[in-house]
Amino acid sequence: MSLVSGPGRGGGGARSELLEELALFVDRHVKYIQTLDSRKDELEYWLTEHLRLNGLYWGLTALHLLGHPEALPRDDTIAFVLSCQHENGGFGAAPGHDAHMLYTVSAVQILATIDALDELDKPGCLGKDKVGRFIANLQDPKTGTFAGDEWGETDTRFLYGALNALSLLHLLSLIDLPAAVSHVQSCANFDGGYGVRPGAESHAGQIFTCVGALAIAGRLDLVDADRLGRWLSERQVEGGGLNGRPEKLEDVCYSWWVLSSLAMIGRLHWIDGKKLEAFILKCQDPEMGGIADRPGDMVDVFHTVFGIAGLSLLKYPGLKEVDPI
Repeated sequence: MSLVSGPGRGGGGARSELLEELALFVDRHVKYIQTLDSRKDELEYWLTEHLRLNGLYWGLTALHLLGHPEALPRDDTIAFVLSCQHENGGFGAAPGHDAHMLYTVSAVQILATIDALDELDKPGCLGKDKVGRFIANLQDPKTGTFAGDEWGETDTRFLYGALNALSLLHLLSLIDLPAAVSHVQSCANFDGGYGVRPGAESHAGQIFTCVGALAIAGRLDLVDADRLGRWLSERQVEGGGLNGRPEKLEDVCYSWWVLSSLAMIGRLHWIDGKKLEAFILKCQDPEMGGIADRPGDMVDVFHTVFGIAGLSLLKYPGLKEVDPI
């Protein structure tokens, strides 16, 4: 069970007529995600192999939020995830790929979503502790941050991912949590936001990782909620969508990165939810399903899940509730 994760097909010709009611096309989105596993004769399937495990997580999460968790076969999903594991406990993007923090986090999240974390402890498997230690060994003892793999690149994405996965595994005790929190604080900027590392520009995606890490650590008290809330609410543009930083185009994926951060600090009401909802719905492909970054662009599973997650945070009728962390 492996889904193509890259750019998808563009919207149909009847887009304007079908979108008049601005409804969420649940059945079409479910079908779109299911067919991503049947496109192995297309070049983009193989060009996006480095996103295979991430893509499975994105598709699976979207299906759960849409109320169709059964749409992907559970046993095949588990088998594919386990086929991506290395002897060091980490997971690669696909079988044969090097282990990396991001793919390991997706593997843990997938198994947690389908209540299958115990599969890691079954005979012939390496165990949850092995996975936890792979993650913990990537923490820099001097700075508290985390590398993505053995080659040493650091990023607040990896720090958040480490805390996310370890919390799901109930293994946060394996790391120096206060040091990780201290590193997040060192990434804070004068505008209330956070960057990829100390001194880096504030960006909505990195803000999510830093605020999410602090939420998992139980240290949201360190966030300047009003200052950060102002910066995040200013990401909404005239058309209703959200951008990731000043002077950039709106993009559906920020419906998650910005909204989830606002939700964690109790400022979700600081943006116009109805305008954002309309923007997300206009980005759907009404014929084939899937959601794009902007209206008229090609859909992909990445923007599909984050568009649906954004709608869930906005309490869109019929969607399951998503945890902003």
